Amino acid sequence: MRKRLVFNLAFRINIVVCFTMLWPLLWAVIDDPASAETRAFIITILGGLLVSYFLIMLLPLGEKDFSHIGAKDGLAVVGISWIVASAIGACPFFLSGVTATYTDAFFETVSGFTTTGASIMTDIEALPRGILFWRSLTHWLGGMGIIVLSVALLPSLGRGAYQFYRAEAPGPSAERLTPRMTETAKTLWTVYFLFSLAETALLMIGGMSLFDALCHTFGTMATGGFSTKNASMAAYGPYIQWVVIAFMFMAGTNFLLHYQALRGRIGIFFKSEEFRTYLGAIAFCTLLFTAFLSLRSGGLSESVLRDATFQVLAIITTTGYVTADFSLWPAALQMLLVFLMFLGGCAGSTGGGMKIVRVHIAVKTGFRSIVQAILPNAVLPVRMDSRAVSNIYITGAVSYFVIYMVLFALGTLFLAVSESTDLVTSFSASIASLSNIGPGLGGVGPMENYAWISTPGKWMLSFLMLAGRLELYSILVLLLPLTWKK
Repeated sequence: MRKRLVFNLAFRINIVVCFTMLWPLLWAVIDDPASAETRAFIITILGGLLVSYFLIMLLPLGEKDFSHIGAKDGLAVVGISWIVASAIGACPFFLSGVTATYTDAFFETVSGFTTTGASIMTDIEALPRGILFWRSLTHWLGGMGIIVLSVALLPSLGRGAYQFYRAEAPGPSAERLTPRMTETAKTLWTVYFLFSLAETALLMIGGMSLFDALCHTFGTMATGGFSTKNASMAAYGPYIQWVVIAFMFMAGTNFLLHYQALRGRIGIFFKSEEFRTYLGAIAFCTLLFTAFLSLRSGGLSESVLRDATFQVLAIITTTGYVTADFSLWPAALQMLLVFLMFLGGCAGSTGGGMKIVRVHIAVKTGFRSIVQAILPNAVLPVRMDSRAVSNIYITGAVSYFVIYMVLFALGTLFLAVSESTDLVTSFSASIASLSNIGPGLGGVGPMENYAWISTPGKWMLSFLMLAGRLELYSILVLLLPLTWKK
């Protein structure tokens, strides 16, 4: 790894993050120019910019440095950039006194950027608007990607832009829309922005204020889940919830498909095997949940259908919003929700989890191995979208599956020891963090939060959240001595 290149680029990207704090600063100034939150944002922005510019000057780059940027440099830039952004982004929470410790501030910020939505805040509605806006804005920035935004805004990232995009992209492959990576990043952010604008308008039509509409749009389009209300989406009526349902579904879909559809190719969705699986899983689970809840409540109603649809989408897209306390639902439904936590959304979406395409390939590979045990000489390619999947792609999907499960198991074991808690709480907190969902079961259920977890536990969960959002490798490579060698 070329350390000078990696840290120079990481702090260039941090400059973009610092400038985005001007928006929450504006809300803070409108409410009270002399408030602690206003001072916290000003100190963070100025301090972050000064430190970033100083280190960029200290670690200068020439034209030759941008040539031959390899996968190792790309992964390292992404991993370090997200850690630095989270470290700087935590300062307004801590300096304003909203959090008692920097650990809590870092946890909340990582949860925001990774679109997890796990919170240590016990009274959301008591928080100042500037802090609430920054809390939700971290979702929106992290949803499409800090690096993707930086690629769109910083032409200086040059020919290495694709390596950075590929290291941050949510899925096993990073497809381009155009030959130039900068144009692809701009296109993705344009689609993301247009959907966000549409949802904001629809929420305001339903009676939300501009502030609340923006915050909930950030949480929906990024599949994050931070709300401005203690009761989350349960604080709002049916119209608002159905709007959020629609946009959660879109956020869990590959944005490359949205781009093609906006250009008139509506049928592109159903040509994607991953999308058909995504749609089928949602339809099946929604019908099953509706049937169970109808029997439990004494009959089918709009509210039962809405609760079932909302929670299925909130979990499979890893948004994490809640309209009902699903910890009180039958055990069978809770187990199905846990399965959806692992599954996640489509590749190329803002959703977390393992991604449907990886699970699809892993399952198909498993069935192929069973058939080959009977017919060892048979040639049985694994297919997606009627095309044979390469062995490299299959190996990558299966390897990701294994590493994911190992991290989940280690997280569960660590929490069981550090928190001395029950198995349900430990494993659900682990998978809810790794899959970037937020609410789990037991002590981290939909009506609970993460404030009670110890300092070691919060740092472990922060690691899992970062690993899950960055597709494991951008964080795990930083732990390898090989990465730090030239």
